[in-house]
Amino acid sequence: VQLQASGGGLVQPGGSLRLSCAASERIYSNYLMGWFRQEPGKEREFVSAINKRGGIIHYADSVKGRFTISRDSARNTVYLQMNSLKPEDTAVYYCAAAKGITRHPGNYDYWGQGTLVTVSS
Repeated sequence: VQLQASGGGLVQPGGSLRLSCAASERIYSNYLMGWFRQEPGKEREFVSAINKRGGIIHYADSVKGRFTISRDSARNTVYLQMNSLKPEDTAVYYCAAAKGITRHPGNYDYWGQGTLVTVSS
Protein backbone atom coordinates (compact mmCIF):
# COMPACT_ATOMS: atom_id res chain seq x y z
CA VAL A 1 0.00 0.00 0.00
CA GLN A 2 1.45 3.34 -1.05
CA LEU A 3 -0.70 5.58 1.16
CA GLN A 4 -2.70 4.52 4.19
CA ALA A 5 -5.05 7.03 5.81
CA SER A 6 -6.45 6.59 9.30
CA GLY A 7 -7.85 8.49 12.26
CA GLY A 8 -11.38 9.26 11.20
CA GLY A 9 -14.37 8.81 13.47
CA LEU A 10 -17.36 10.43 15.10
CA VAL A 11 -16.79 13.68 16.97
CA GLN A 12 -19.07 16.34 18.41
CA PRO A 13 -19.09 19.88 16.99
CA GLY A 14 -16.21 21.84 18.42
CA GLY A 15 -14.16 18.71 18.93
CA SER A 16 -10.86 17.61 17.43
CA LEU A 17 -9.45 14.73 15.43
CA ARG A 18 -6.04 13.97 13.99
CA LEU A 19 -5.82 12.15 10.69
CA SER A 20 -2.69 10.26 9.72
CA CYS A 21 -1.41 9.23 6.32
CA ALA A 22 1.39 6.68 6.32
CA ALA A 23 3.32 6.70 3.05
CA SER A 24 5.87 4.42 1.51
CA GLU A 25 9.38 5.81 1.84
CA ARG A 26 9.61 6.40 -1.93
CA ILE A 27 6.46 8.50 -2.03
CA TYR A 28 7.15 10.37 1.20
CA SER A 29 10.63 11.36 0.03
CA ASN A 30 9.71 12.44 -3.49
CA TYR A 31 6.21 13.89 -3.38
CA LEU A 32 4.34 16.67 -1.74
CA MET A 33 1.34 15.48 0.29
CA GLY A 34 -2.22 16.73 0.30
CA TRP A 35 -5.54 16.13 1.98
CA PHE A 36 -8.88 16.21 0.21
CA ARG A 37 -12.41 15.48 1.34
CA GLN A 38 -15.55 14.36 -0.38
CA GLU A 39 -19.20 14.36 0.63
CA PRO A 40 -21.67 12.00 -1.06
CA GLY A 41 -22.74 13.36 -4.42
CA LYS A 42 -20.17 16.16 -4.39
CA GLU A 43 -16.80 16.66 -6.01
CA ARG A 44 -13.60 15.98 -4.16
CA GLU A 45 -12.51 19.17 -2.39
CA PHE A 46 -9.00 20.38 -1.59
CA VAL A 47 -8.29 20.75 2.12
CA SER A 48 -4.55 21.24 2.57
CA ALA A 49 -1.15 20.46 1.08
CA ILE A 50 2.44 20.50 2.28
CA ASN A 51 5.60 20.32 0.20
CA LYS A 52 8.42 17.82 0.72
CA ARG A 53 10.36 19.92 3.18
CA GLY A 54 7.32 21.32 4.95
CA GLY A 55 8.14 24.91 4.07
CA ILE A 56 5.19 25.53 1.78
CA ILE A 57 1.70 24.88 3.11
CA HIS A 58 -1.68 25.65 1.60
CA TYR A 59 -5.13 25.51 3.17
CA ALA A 60 -8.62 25.84 1.82
CA ASP A 61 -10.29 28.98 3.16
CA SER A 62 -12.95 26.84 4.82
CA VAL A 63 -10.40 25.19 7.16
CA LYS A 64 -7.81 27.93 7.59
CA GLY A 65 -7.14 28.61 11.25
CA ARG A 66 -8.75 25.33 12.34
CA PHE A 67 -6.74 22.62 10.56
CA THR A 68 -2.98 22.11 10.64
CA ILE A 69 -1.02 19.90 8.25
CA SER A 70 2.38 18.54 9.20
CA ARG A 71 4.79 15.80 8.22
CA ASP A 72 7.04 13.50 10.25
CA SER A 73 10.01 12.22 8.29
CA ALA A 74 10.92 9.68 10.99
CA ARG A 75 7.59 7.94 10.39
CA ASN A 76 7.00 8.79 6.70
CA THR A 77 3.66 10.14 7.87
CA VAL A 78 1.62 13.25 7.18
CA TYR A 79 -0.91 14.49 9.71
CA LEU A 80 -3.99 16.67 9.55
CA GLN A 81 -4.88 18.08 12.95
CA MET A 82 -8.49 19.21 12.84
CA ASN A 83 -9.78 21.47 15.60
CA SER A 84 -13.07 23.31 16.13
CA LEU A 85 -14.81 20.81 13.90
CA LYS A 86 -18.14 21.73 12.36
CA PRO A 87 -20.92 19.53 10.94
CA GLU A 88 -19.98 20.77 7.47
CA ASP A 89 -16.56 19.14 7.90
CA THR A 90 -18.28 15.76 7.69
CA ALA A 91 -16.82 13.87 4.72
CA VAL A 92 -14.52 11.08 3.66
CA TYR A 93 -10.98 12.42 3.90
CA TYR A 94 -8.30 11.26 1.48
CA CYS A 95 -4.57 11.76 1.50
CA ALA A 96 -2.77 12.05 -1.80
CA ALA A 97 0.66 12.65 -3.28
CA ALA A 98 1.68 14.94 -6.13
CA LYS A 99 4.91 16.08 -7.75
CA GLY A 100 4.14 19.80 -7.57
CA ILE A 101 2.15 21.99 -5.20
CA THR A 102 -1.40 22.00 -6.48
CA ARG A 103 -5.00 22.13 -5.29
CA HIS A 104 -6.43 20.19 -8.23
CA PRO A 105 -7.14 16.52 -7.48
CA GLY A 106 -6.41 15.55 -11.06
CA ASN A 107 -2.77 16.47 -10.54
CA TYR A 108 -2.26 13.98 -7.72
CA ASP A 109 -0.64 10.66 -8.65
CA TYR A 110 -1.34 8.51 -5.59
CA TRP A 111 -4.35 8.28 -3.29
CA GLY A 112 -5.06 6.66 0.04
CA GLN A 113 -8.24 4.73 0.69
CA GLY A 114 -10.09 7.45 2.63
CA THR A 115 -11.19 7.75 6.23
CA LEU A 116 -14.64 8.91 7.31
CA VAL A 117 -15.02 11.93 9.58
CA THR A 118 -18.46 12.55 11.02
CA VAL A 119 -19.14 15.70 13.04
CA SER A 120 -22.44 15.40 14.81
CA SER A 121 -24.03 15.81 18.22
